[in-house]
Amino acid sequence: MPADAKPGLFQRVRASFGGLGSLFGGRKIDAALLEELETRLLQADCGVAVTEELLEGLRKRVARHQLADADALLAALREDITAMLTPVAQPLVIDRAHKPFAILVVGVNGSGKTTTIGKLAQRYGAAGLKVVLAAGDTFRAAAVEQIGVWAGRTGAELVAQATGADPAAVAFDALQSAKARGADVLIADTAGRLQAQTHLMEELRKVRRVLGKADPAAPHEVLLVLDATQGQNALAQAQQFHAAVGVTGLVLTKLDGTARGGIVLAIARQLKLPIRFVGIGEQAGDFAEFDAAAFARALVDGATG
Repeated sequence: MPADAKPGLFQRVRASFGGLGSLFGGRKIDAALLEELETRLLQADCGVAVTEELLEGLRKRVARHQLADADALLAALREDITAMLTPVAQPLVIDRAHKPFAILVVGVNGSGKTTTIGKLAQRYGAAGLKVVLAAGDTFRAAAVEQIGVWAGRTGAELVAQATGADPAAVAFDALQSAKARGADVLIADTAGRLQAQTHLMEELRKVRRVLGKADPAAPHEVLLVLDATQGQNALAQAQQFHAAVGVTGLVLTKLDGTARGGIVLAIARQLKLPIRFVGIGEQAGDFAEFDAAAFARALVDGATG
């Protein structure tokens, strides 16, 4: 587990997952056990492709007599899941060559976007970086207020305009302001939107284009916040946001509220996008870099691990 992870964070994730192997202890490996494991992988929202890949690898080892019992099978499953997730477990590194390093945060309504922005501000502020928050969700007055609360709580500076202002103009002004203030990091909020809302996705593309006019390299990170409780719909969201604005990293929220953590595997396998962080609660400390091995243990072992 990363050093920055709050003690018990992945244990709390583990407690919400049922545990793929919670009923397999002491059993012998046979066709019935493998079939039950397949069912559990599908119920956990791993998806058909990931489930088939994992089961195929296990069956080959069983055929070669490399796995003696169910405990060995589950150990192998943990290893395979860790191997599947390790390539996407990539922390977000703030490149100090870019000042400010601009992070555009996108996602659907209710995904935990505002809370994630606050947690990022807390994280970078605690690391000694000067942070500016851009209140780019100009459709909801409450959104500006919420970002303002996080700015006050974390010591970040806030750039906001009136409700109904052009979000692209807010983003442009915020980047210019962050430059003028010598900020290290700009975190720009956007209005939550459903991926099917074409006009709003086009607005998001405009925000990205306008940031590029202020700084040709900006945004340096497009961070998509996904609610893990959404299951396969989260995968659809990721696909469409990525097609629209070129997502460069993911934050998975509400992992403590779902028993279907397998969606993380489906997202990793199909999109191969870096998973930067996981969030499990409302507090600033309920946030950590994604850890492939810890997540694999949580998924396989559940509350009993």
